[in-house]
Amino acid sequence: MAFSQGGKPSLHREQPFLDANFDVFEWHPYFQSCVRYFLDHAQYNGPVQALAAYLNIQLPFQKPSRPVLSSRSAGSPSVAGGGHVLNNKQSGAATGGVYPNATLLPYIRRLVATGYDFPAVMHGFFGDDWEAGVGPLHEQERRNYLFAAKSDSWLDVKAAYDMGDDETVPFLRPLQNVSEKEICAAEAGWSEWLAMQDWMLGPRAPGGGAGHTNRMGHYDGKGGPRVKKEED
Repeated sequence: MAFSQGGKPSLHREQPFLDANFDVFEWHPYFQSCVRYFLDHAQYNGPVQALAAYLNIQLPFQKPSRPVLSSRSAGSPSVAGGGHVLNNKQSGAATGGVYPNATLLPYIRRLVATGYDFPAVMHGFFGDDWEAGVGPLHEQERRNYLFAAKSDSWLDVKAAYDMGDDETVPFLRPLQNVSEKEICAAEAGWSEWLAMQDWMLGPRAPGGGAGHTNRMGHYDGKGGPRVKKEED
């Protein structure tokens, strides 16, 4: 892994689907803020509970096994040496301040797939820092949803967005509030994936070498392989 001048690992080159200016170390505190807000406030908010019920997804405190009540508790007490039960603050210190095992991705995915991922709802679920904290994940999940719709049938896409028998997605809606910029970015990402399927990587990447025939028999004769279109 490459390191920046400040000594921190530089992940920019290893994240091709993210914006070139994305810095994971600057992003992470905002993401943690979203986790805290979601666990400590949003999951106990009436409108959030109502929407979660309508979309058939359990909030962390509703999980039948290992419910997560807040960002300061993992749903079960910690026991120190000698049998003493640590309180939440002591438990957090003993584990290095690690947050409970609660992920935000299932909620982002469910909001995207049902068309409820507009700003007011995202703010209600994830707080004031949602754009900086979960915004990059939200953007990528919207693109994933576009890719899923292009890849398979409605039934298979629905199955991919179900979360077990108790949390099946009740309906799917087309992606909402799509911009031309978002479509163009998704098209570029999809072309990269088709190139991956054709092994058009490294020296065989589009525009990266002399014209030749790739394994699918596509030839452009202009100094680089042509990206395979879905209809080819």
